[in-house]
Amino acid sequence: MSQAPSGVADLRPLAQEKEQKAWYWYDWANSAYVTTVGTVLFAPYIIAIAKEAAVDNRVSLLGISVAPGSLPSYLVTISTIISAVVLPLMGPVADRTANKKRLLATFAWLGALSGSLVFFATGSNWQIGALGFFLANIFLGASLVVNDSILPLISDEENRDRVSSRGWAWGYLGGGLLLTVNLALVTILPFGLSTGMAARVSMLSACIWWAAFTLIPFFRLNDHEPIPLAESEGGNRGIVAESFGQLGKTLRELPRYPVALNFLLAYLFFNDGIQTVIASASTYGSEELGFGQSVLIGTILLVQFVAFGGALLFGRLAKRHGAKHTILAGLGIWMLIVTAALFLPEESLIPFLLLGAAIGIVLGGTQALARSYFSMLIPRGKEAEYFSFYHAMDRGTSWFGTLVFGLTYQFTDSYRPAIFALIVFFVIGGLLLMRVDTERGIRDAGNDVPAVI
Repeated sequence: MSQAPSGVADLRPLAQEKEQKAWYWYDWANSAYVTTVGTVLFAPYIIAIAKEAAVDNRVSLLGISVAPGSLPSYLVTISTIISAVVLPLMGPVADRTANKKRLLATFAWLGALSGSLVFFATGSNWQIGALGFFLANIFLGASLVVNDSILPLISDEENRDRVSSRGWAWGYLGGGLLLTVNLALVTILPFGLSTGMAARVSMLSACIWWAAFTLIPFFRLNDHEPIPLAESEGGNRGIVAESFGQLGKTLRELPRYPVALNFLLAYLFFNDGIQTVIASASTYGSEELGFGQSVLIGTILLVQFVAFGGALLFGRLAKRHGAKHTILAGLGIWMLIVTAALFLPEESLIPFLLLGAAIGIVLGGTQALARSYFSMLIPRGKEAEYFSFYHAMDRGTSWFGTLVFGLTYQFTDSYRPAIFALIVFFVIGGLLLMRVDTERGIRDAGNDVPAVI
């Protein structure tokens, strides 16, 4: 990296710190939508109104007859597949754009506007809610690619784990605070609100939160000029032609960064395990352990707030032991979690809450460090391209874990072996991560090797 002129104070750390504080707010902004809408309220609400429109317990989604109970899963699946195709196409555009904060805000505001359509899904009019949720998922994925690509621009290699972890921590704190308010609104029903209206207001508030707090990074982040491409890589063909030409070149050059590819493969396995545990936890708690809605809601909030501290803790551990070793330790804890779930007694509250707390500790930490670790293995000037692959591959393979979970339940008729079967994702992901040569990967990408790796 360039050095400050001799005799002149280097003010870049202060400027970076200011940008980092602004950048944290986007995790705070979008996590409120992810938790309130995507994780908790949308699925039961859209199922309820789709049932009102159903004929013989079926509604038509793109001409396909589906059960109302399956509607949220189909929407997530379709938006995930489309995201996996679209995200790599917009990554090069983001890399060639100096004003990344404007691109980030544009995707965020389009996502928030789309998500707001759910408020107008009333009676049997489930279609507008489904469309809004689908579009919001697409724009959310695009915004996350841009947001993650900004991380290497505002933090050097020595501080990247700390900055990424703080962003995740802010996300869990912001998402947890709004979720607490919204769950209180839905359960207490003040002002004579119906349950449906309370859910709609809550989901609308998450979209407003997402849009409003995006203003902070929009105004406080700086422009970062893209690293010029060689003539053979781009030329003067205009930003769109240059960007899509660059995508083809990057696909051809991926084998030059085998360490980054090896990490991506490891990430696909262990992240799929993490996502499936989170997605299946409420089902496991209610169907297998017999807990009611109030316990599940309380556990969701517990995980959310513990994850805030967990992300900060993992950031500190990474500073002392390196991101790779800290992630491996986290995967070991994930293995213990799914093993403990296998033997968890029915209707035993304290062990269930302890398990939720354990999930919170490793949840944010492993994902935050995966983001910062991957950023070390990718070449400068192509951050959005590589993060678009990172998110696209994540989304394109996110059905493996749920498939294993579902098939195991189908064959055993019990959620206990189904949740334990997910240990294979952490074992394979951990073994693949152990084979990743961190120092070589950082040097191959042309980045500086931090003191602790």
